[in-house]
Amino acid sequence: MFLREFSRERKTPLAEWWWTVDRPLLAALFGLLAAGVMMSFAASPAVAVRIGLSEWHFTIRHIIFLVPTIGVLIAGSFLSSKQARRLAFVVLIVMSALMVLTLFIGTEIKGSQRWISLMGFSLQPSEFVKPAFAIIAAWLISEQMRAPELPGHLLTIAILIGIAGVLLLQPDIGQTALVVLTWAGLLFISGISWWVILVLGGISLAGITAAYFMFPHVTRRFDAFLNPETGDNYQVEKALQSLLEGGWFGLGPGEGMAKRALPDAHADFVFSAAAGEFGILFCLGLVALIAFVVARCMYLAQLQQNLFSRLAISAIAVQFGMQACINLLVNLNLIPPKGMTLPFVSSGGTSMIAIAFGMGILLGLTRRKPEHTIQSGLPTFRMAAGQEVA
Repeated sequence: MFLREFSRERKTPLAEWWWTVDRPLLAALFGLLAAGVMMSFAASPAVAVRIGLSEWHFTIRHIIFLVPTIGVLIAGSFLSSKQARRLAFVVLIVMSALMVLTLFIGTEIKGSQRWISLMGFSLQPSEFVKPAFAIIAAWLISEQMRAPELPGHLLTIAILIGIAGVLLLQPDIGQTALVVLTWAGLLFISGISWWVILVLGGISLAGITAAYFMFPHVTRRFDAFLNPETGDNYQVEKALQSLLEGGWFGLGPGEGMAKRALPDAHADFVFSAAAGEFGILFCLGLVALIAFVVARCMYLAQLQQNLFSRLAISAIAVQFGMQACINLLVNLNLIPPKGMTLPFVSSGGTSMIAIAFGMGILLGLTRRKPEHTIQSGLPTFRMAAGQEVA
């Protein structure tokens, strides 16, 4: 009875959704969610026991947050482009306000005030600001490209400065870098001049240099990265040990040793824990799945006739890919630690739901649009570029 709801002959919203959503991309996203659950079972018990919690505390928490994550992902895929813009605008306003509040009433964790408690739940507003900003920036830039007299670029710059300013006051250098990279990627995709790109690159280098001298924790991390003997590299060393100990096929679920001493084995360093448990081949498969998600999104973006949809899809894909890259580079000790989660794999309720918000809207923007043919009067589904789907 339930399967009949997905039949092509039925005109239910669920059936229409199933035959218009991009199923390869949806399957890849669920594959990442499944990998996250598997890694939660494998990596989080040791972390929970070490800090005095129940063995399955983080695993249960991860599974509980999986329910709203899937709900947000699916709900977002039902939105039209107009609904997506409106929702993103509301989320950007509300979460930006909460992000400012964290500076005054936020919970301080590891020297940063990024979290705020609401009705007994901890929330990191900046996680939701990222995808909302990507969507609104795409809309503003697309509007200026359609009507050059509109100040779309200037408005995105003003919003970016406001968001980056609050993030730096928390401070959160990693999220600041990700928001700026998303904006820069959006400008590049929209066809901005190479001279502007070079200027922005110079400003970014100046910003990194200023952060090094202004924020003590950034100074410590850079110094420890460039000269390991001068700083505390305990997490990085254990992460590299976990990467190497598993070999090609891993030691088996729950058998990794290095993760038992790795403080964030379930979160920022879940990739290293995965290498110890399941091996390098599993990690390469994980990277391939992430690469497929980004590549599929960029491909679907090029099929869109609507300029806003094309830019928004590209911006969300860039953000998703850059966040994954930052996490992987940290795990491989190629850049200093940033406190960035691996999308849909790392433990973290706010991060999972926020990424689902962005990817859900992306799924909605890439859905095939029904068109009625003159010959038969029956609906056929076409991609924006004209590809017909039986």
